[in-house]
Amino acid sequence: MIGRLGQDPEIINFKDGNKMAKFSLATDDSYKDKDGNKVERANWHNIVVRGGLVNVVENYITKGKEIAVEGKLTNRSYETKEGEKRYVTEIICNELLMLSK
Repeated sequence: MIGRLGQDPEIINFKDGNKMAKFSLATDDSYKDKDGNKVERANWHNIVVRGGLVNVVENYITKGKEIAVEGKLTNRSYETKEGEKRYVTEIICNELLMLSK
């Protein structure tokens, strides 16, 4: 998918020296409403990057950059401190291409 970063990536450092990057990616979508007017909207996707690509994200990817991401769609759940169950859909990135300077 191709989109723009909504914010600077979050880089998470683990005790074992590994890193992970997380960011949200906006993709544009449009449709025509009942009156035939074009309506544009952004869809937000949660992206997770692991391995060697984290260094690329950390050094070159910032808010507003246009990138292409290829990866695997995953679903997971977690429990909040209040005991509520939350569900998250993420794209685990395995390829990344920078499209804007």
